[in-house]
Amino acid sequence: MTTELMRDFAVGGAALGTLSAWYFYTYASIQIPVGMLNDRFGPRRLMTAAVAVCALASFGFAASESLLAASFFRALIGASVAFAFVGTLTIAGYWFAPARFAMLAGAVQSIGMLGAVAGQAPLRYVIEQFGWRAVTHVIGAVAVALAALLFFIVPRRPRNPVASTGDGDGEKHPVFKGFIAVLRNPQSWACAGIGFGMTAIMLAFAGLWAPKWLRDVYGYAEVQSGAVVSMLFLGWAIGAPVMGWLSDYTGRRKPVLLAGILCNSVLFALILFAGWRAPGPLSALFFMLGISGSMMTIAFGCMRELNPPRHGSTAMGLVNMCVVGSGAVMQPVIGWLLDLGWDGRLVAGARVYESAVYSGAFTVLFASNLLALGCVLLLRETYCKQVVGDDGDSR
Repeated sequence: MTTELMRDFAVGGAALGTLSAWYFYTYASIQIPVGMLNDRFGPRRLMTAAVAVCALASFGFAASESLLAASFFRALIGASVAFAFVGTLTIAGYWFAPARFAMLAGAVQSIGMLGAVAGQAPLRYVIEQFGWRAVTHVIGAVAVALAALLFFIVPRRPRNPVASTGDGDGEKHPVFKGFIAVLRNPQSWACAGIGFGMTAIMLAFAGLWAPKWLRDVYGYAEVQSGAVVSMLFLGWAIGAPVMGWLSDYTGRRKPVLLAGILCNSVLFALILFAGWRAPGPLSALFFMLGISGSMMTIAFGCMRELNPPRHGSTAMGLVNMCVVGSGAVMQPVIGWLLDLGWDGRLVAGARVYESAVYSGAFTVLFASNLLALGCVLLLRETYCKQVVGDDGDSR
């Protein structure tokens, strides 16, 4: 929707990046409270209410006539969606063995990436037919139906005795004590840094600026650029459960993470600097870039294994805060850098940037991969086992 939003709200790259990033600001800022609430109350009622709020916010965003209103509803969407991933992983932790957790986290990511695939070329086609406002109204209506399904399908009470509560049932424990314990654990921050560093390319590059880059620099049509970028999300969707399974199967976490970071950097460099313009080679590179980035989901398994099980949702909330925080930071930063190099050219009311300006702005994403690399080197290998007990002692 980048072209339509820039035109309808009469904004440039920095303002559009900030509008988009409001989703990530609220999403990331409440991830730790979301984790604490899941540890205390369980996911059923929380997720139902959150999806209902998301539906209302989607209707509001579709009806917005000003940048201020659009930013408010974009932020509200982010705050409501903040409950989805951690809540789903909490359910996975209730019903499945820890040895399967990385694979399950990858499966959840895979389903999410299929949504991102649908949000590229298919959604682009529908927007061209009906407009972005009508399509957003339909998305809100789908969210209403999803809220009802969550309420009636998600069980009231977990069966896993490790879980401390489920929708208010079971043994209570002080959530703030768990919060402090997670924050004081250096390994928690290593996992969070991996999440931030390895997700930035997906959220900031593919999630916002890559389709416009392909249109401005290579002359791609709207739907064609969306189709190429969607290959990254498809690669992530396929790679996340496979890489989670591979890590679980081999009993190692760090080697898979290291391979993912190195491959991600090389593939991103090829996309930016190799000069391949044909859709076929670029689609293949985007697909492999998604597979390499998907290895990030293993960090969620590490986070769970390196913190007490009863504080698992709080721990995963910290990682997810930093994962989504990468989009909150990098989307507007890239937009700001693009505006610095803008030569004043407009097409159909939207700013157009030169190839060199895009390349310079996108290179900041290599720093995020460098951060992830350093965090992996500091990470303790868990061998896919729970190495920290409920008492906080290592096993």
